[in-house]
Amino acid sequence: MMDKTEKKVEQFIRKHRMIVENDTVVTGVSGGPDSVCLLFMLCGLREKMGFRVIACHVNHGIRGKEADEDEKYVEELCRRLDVPCRIFHENVELISRKRKQSLEEAGRDVRRNAFESVCREDGGTKIATAHHRDDNAETVLLNIARGTGLQGLCGIRPSRQQWIRPLLCLSRKEIEEWLGKKRIRTCFDATNQEDEYTRNRIRHNILPALEKQINAGAAEHIHELSLQAQEVWDYIRGKTEEAWEMCAAQENTADGIVVTVSGSRMETVDPAIKKFLIRRCIREAAGRERDIESVHIAAVLELFGRQTGKRIDLPYGVKAVRTYDGIVLRRDAPGRTAGTEPVKLMVPGETYFPATGQKICCMLLEKTDDFLAKEIPQKSYTKCFDYDIIKYSLSARFRSSGDYLAIDGDGNRQKLKSYFINEKVPREVRDRTLLIADGSHIVWIPGMRMSSAYRIGDHTKRILMIKITEGQ
Repeated sequence: MMDKTEKKVEQFIRKHRMIVENDTVVTGVSGGPDSVCLLFMLCGLREKMGFRVIACHVNHGIRGKEADEDEKYVEELCRRLDVPCRIFHENVELISRKRKQSLEEAGRDVRRNAFESVCREDGGTKIATAHHRDDNAETVLLNIARGTGLQGLCGIRPSRQQWIRPLLCLSRKEIEEWLGKKRIRTCFDATNQEDEYTRNRIRHNILPALEKQINAGAAEHIHELSLQAQEVWDYIRGKTEEAWEMCAAQENTADGIVVTVSGSRMETVDPAIKKFLIRRCIREAAGRERDIESVHIAAVLELFGRQTGKRIDLPYGVKAVRTYDGIVLRRDAPGRTAGTEPVKLMVPGETYFPATGQKICCMLLEKTDDFLAKEIPQKSYTKCFDYDIIKYSLSARFRSSGDYLAIDGDGNRQKLKSYFINEKVPREVRDRTLLIADGSHIVWIPGMRMSSAYRIGDHTKRILMIKITEGQ
């Protein structure tokens, strides 16, 4: 016969569809009150709801003999409950030093990895952790203290992907009372009583002070706030996704991840959603989000009102550049700086330019008496030049200071930078555009234009045909 606490947990699981028939639930069991309560709750429901339970215990190697006793307790408990149990031994102190993490962070990562390993190797479909309502209140307070936005107020969600928290509907007091009523013995972890960890300081000092001096229901009210924040956040996330589809485009190039944001379309987006959209854009370009702060988002929004070509640096090596139509965010792929130096062209012959992955084929032709100008190929990536005019060895490269090209038959010059600006070529595209150069004189910008100085004329004797293709 189920009591009211057990019914409350079952209803919470069903409400959020945490577990369905034929699931295999991997549950972390430390031996402490919360995880032991979770194990008993799941075992009490497994036949009724038709799912399997697998336990996972991680010995952190910190508490010596006490940790070994916890391990034996969990193994014996699982035998009594007929639950398969996987044990992991990890040196969390060593891991924390190597990764330059706190013990708290390293322990959390180690447990997560262990649970996911069991899930992969033993056919798990869900991973259950013993977070309860007070844990959620502590998380929200911790997020507020460290500096957070609306997402941080959401706290711990009942479920996210394969991770579920069946005890989130219970308080710590309800869990302890239920264990006492059932006369279930659990392990005692002395480190949970220490204030070395930030969360413990909130648990032992901040939250009790709020409940004693401000309101006895502080933890419950903070938890309820997180539930409201979750609903608001889900709405905003949906609107942000709509704005992303309308305003942004992502491209995974050989040179890195590029996110383009349309300035004209951004004008139609609600100001509140703009901030979330820009955060999403930075996150997509960076591949990470943790160090993206409000100051970075504000800087990108300000960039929309600045001159074309202005740029700012963002976390994780991302650069945001103002373009003619909006902003481009780019994070260069690691190791892509190699191979960008000029490459001398083989004339005649084939040359590979590793920085763009293009092949440059050069052919020398003698100009015959019956040569006609209309026979010169007019394709964007195949051009003919007066070879005898070339002063130096031709090279394939990116732009450099002092580059220019001839814009007419009289030899008038234009700086390459001015040409790109006039043609509204985005700055980040200019930096990665292949050029065929004769010293500082740009012979050809493939796909755009060639210098007037190298056109074939009446005095031309040798013709250089250059064809550019993709691939080595």
